[in-house]
Amino acid sequence: MSISAPQPQDSPSPAGAAAHVAGAHAVDYSGVTVTDRLVEANRHYAAEFHNPGMDARPVLHVAVVACMDARLDLHEALGLRLGDCHTIRNAGGVVTDDVIRSLTISQRALGTRSVVLIHHTGCGLLNLTEDFRHDIEAEVGQRPSWAVEAFKDLDTDVRQSMQRVKTSPFLLHTDDVRGFVFDVTTGLLREVTPREV
Repeated sequence: MSISAPQPQDSPSPAGAAAHVAGAHAVDYSGVTVTDRLVEANRHYAAEFHNPGMDARPVLHVAVVACMDARLDLHEALGLRLGDCHTIRNAGGVVTDDVIRSLTISQRALGTRSVVLIHHTGCGLLNLTEDFRHDIEAEVGQRPSWAVEAFKDLDTDVRQSMQRVKTSPFLLHTDDVRGFVFDVTTGLLREVTPREV
């Protein structure tokens, strides 16, 4: 089993990717790495940057947990601005021990009270199993200490993530926890009803 993600057929060339990162600036990026391109884009960003004078506490007192998928532009999709929320992302947007760690710091040290969980259609974890870990172990000779957290049903996993947040003893605020599935073809959120107890 291959552990590499499939590549889109119409992905931009390195030059095209460079132009995309650089925005309106015409820069020749041949012979440089993607990280070099990002650093160059940051120089342009910093040249026009003005310190917004914000506190580290999110203005809307909300933390958003979502998948790391590159198709999700959370700020745009949710109408958020810089400073509005904490954004915690990982593969699948699943609530792991490390997500609980981040949410605990977010709530206890930085004042957030609401948690929004977002999975999405076409997620790569829908096609993986725990065999992924076994394949890595066979390749490198060491089994990863983490679970893949793969799932077959989006709604079921959103409910599981909501339950993990609501039952965590470390979190102060578990009353306003809502879960959604983002449709990558329409841009719409669909709310998932919590598991009945």
